[in-house]
Amino acid sequence: MSAVIVERKGATALLRLNSPANMNAISLALRSGLADELPALLGDPEIRCLIVTGTGEAFSAGGDIKQMQERGATQVRSRLRHAHKWCRLLLESEKPVVAAVNGAAVGAGFSLALLCDLILISDRGFFRAGFPAVGAAPDLGLAFTLPRITGMMRAKEILMTNRRIEPAEAVSLGLALRQVPQEKLLEEAQLLADQIAAGPATSLGLTKTLLNRAYSTTFDQFLEEEAMAQAIAFGSAEFAEGTAAFLAKRRPDFSKA
Repeated sequence: MSAVIVERKGATALLRLNSPANMNAISLALRSGLADELPALLGDPEIRCLIVTGTGEAFSAGGDIKQMQERGATQVRSRLRHAHKWCRLLLESEKPVVAAVNGAAVGAGFSLALLCDLILISDRGFFRAGFPAVGAAPDLGLAFTLPRITGMMRAKEILMTNRRIEPAEAVSLGLALRQVPQEKLLEEAQLLADQIAAGPATSLGLTKTLLNRAYSTTFDQFLEEEAMAQAIAFGSAEFAEGTAAFLAKRRPDFSKA
């Protein structure tokens, strides 16, 4: 059984963490699956939006503690550097990524969800830092992504107390767009992905890149990058289609641009 399953549907793809027996813990097999599948999906121009979810009752329960026997500093850093390759792809790729959090998103599972651009959470989903329970530091970028969403003080509280964040609070904190009934989660995620996939891929990719840079550069540097992004957008086939559709008073069709 593959630890990661990919299903393609038109201009979207669904990547499913598929290890329900251990609540989709991020085992060696699952990490290898992500490392194999994500570069191809995020680099495929035919796929315009990606959905990430879990099989069974959990999104991901975090790192597989049973496989963490090599605890020397060199081994731990090597393992994380391997995972960081696909972490960067999720966060930095121009491809929009939707997380459908169908259950527990704990530890590295929490981290994985926050590497995605938009998050829907089911009424059975929840977030928890997890790391304090085993004496570990947060990894897979969680201490980077979380304060950018919640603010620094709230992020410190979440990471230091290890309390459980239920769906309604997750929405109020900005950790999820909205709460969805479990039976409707994938349907809602697919509708959102289809909406994004129907949009102008070049423009949306540039938008994601600019937003990712918003907290890591000066305003002057940002404006230079904004000007470059707009120059690229104006030269795209999608901009030509969008402006032609506007002038003709019709809906644009970006799928052929």
